Amino acid sequence: MKAMKLTGIRRMEMMEVPGPGIPKEDEVLIRMKTVGVCGSDIHYYVSGRIGSQVVQYPFAVGHEGSGRVEAAGERVRHLKPGDRIAFDPAMPCGACDQCLAGRPHTCRKLRFLGCPGQAEGCLSEYIVMPAGSCFRIPDTMTYDQAAISEPLSIGLYAVRQSVLMRGATVGILGFGPIGMSVLLSALALGAGRIYVTDKIDERLQIAEASGAILTANPLREDVVKKISREVPESLDVVFECCGQQDALENGVDLLKPGGKLMIIGIPEFERWSVPVDATRHKEVTIRNVRRQNGEVQPSLDMLDRGEVRVDRMVTHRFPFAETKKAFDLVAAYEDGVMKAMIDFD
Repeated sequence: MKAMKLTGIRRMEMMEVPGPGIPKEDEVLIRMKTVGVCGSDIHYYVSGRIGSQVVQYPFAVGHEGSGRVEAAGERVRHLKPGDRIAFDPAMPCGACDQCLAGRPHTCRKLRFLGCPGQAEGCLSEYIVMPAGSCFRIPDTMTYDQAAISEPLSIGLYAVRQSVLMRGATVGILGFGPIGMSVLLSALALGAGRIYVTDKIDERLQIAEASGAILTANPLREDVVKKISREVPESLDVVFECCGQQDALENGVDLLKPGGKLMIIGIPEFERWSVPVDATRHKEVTIRNVRRQNGEVQPSLDMLDRGEVRVDRMVTHRFPFAETKKAFDLVAAYEDGVMKAMIDFD
């Protein structure tokens, strides 16, 4: 089969590799249909690592995907060949202390698609996944929507972890696909006014069309002053979705006493710097968010019921053979890109 592999910093090649073979009794063989380019994929593309996770070349990234079941192991009951599916890229062991405590996303033996040292990604014609990580989708759902259920589930998990109160005022700093997933999930769960910042005007236009009450671009305006004029009592919850130090500091400034700062963005640096005086006097709660923890099926259900609309997220498409062009576009934040999709047909 063909697989698109990273071969060095900003280097990528299409390779002929052995197919994944017959699935084990609890696995399914998937023919890929669509893959979304994620910011973490770009980290590996431009830096070769995320923290301690270092690429050993050649290596295929990619973890946001959808496809069709080609074969199923004999113990698989909920899927059959021909089924259209989405999948959770996490493959937990199910037996460690974290899994037993309801935290499979921090499994001690976790395997995650496209994560160095764990599992090759889904930028290939076929992959094999545990059936328990796969979810059948209705005929009315597009492969794009199925693939986007992965970032959407991260946004949904983040909003749930914030214990968002109905009518809460919310800030979203960084409006890439994760920021948009937070906005859509927050609105679906009853948030009130939502304020969004980003450095790309096209993304801010999507935010406004998707329900943000006010947007601001930190490249040309003081976003804290602009939002504070609109909501002088400050915000209940701020989601940091871009992995930038200045965004974290803006988030602290925007929060009311007792507010919550949810950190989702993956920074390129190794340490955050937290303003002690403001966080201490406001008694700010700071919480990290790690992936999605069981929210893929709820996200698919929200999509199926029409409670969220993710179609605006897809701004660019590329055939599988031109995956490198997609990565270069996303890495450079060119042409107002929000989400680039890779098509296999």
